[in-house]
Amino acid sequence: MTIRPATPHDAAAIAAIYNPYIADTTISFEEAPVSADDMRGRIAAVQDGGLPWLVLEHDGEIAGYAYATKWRVRHAYRFSVETSVYLAPRHAGKGAGTALYTALLEMLRAAGCHLAIGGIAQPNAASVALHEKMGYRKVAHFGEVGFKFGRWIDVAYWERRLDD
Repeated sequence: MTIRPATPHDAAAIAAIYNPYIADTTISFEEAPVSADDMRGRIAAVQDGGLPWLVLEHDGEIAGYAYATKWRVRHAYRFSVETSVYLAPRHAGKGAGTALYTALLEMLRAAGCHLAIGGIAQPNAASVALHEKMGYRKVAHFGEVGFKFGRWIDVAYWERRLDD
């Protein structure tokens, strides 16, 4: 396994991992597929904002990715980020998520970030388990905040202080 910064050339593979989460799950609240060009723009926006977007390669293919975005736009929030990780299904449960989040959190800590926040649509036992394994703790639960596939969906938030 190799973890490295995402490049524009990774956009199609990243979109291919992400789009089934849109089409088939409530893990993402997006409702329309993301093109490779759209994903390329998202990767650039994150990296241009000084935050990491990482990919994990396994046997020459992108097995998953993780990134951080600004938590809010107001200046006082500048040390807080929201983190996300997505894996190709066949790579789930094999340590790829842990490896990606370990690298991501180390980069965020080195960049001076103070707080990492993970928002998780409920239920999602695998994501909850990963976040808690990585030291995040649950701090909020919003009921029926999203609507997808004809039903209301809760979202809960976990946080991890990076300077602990």
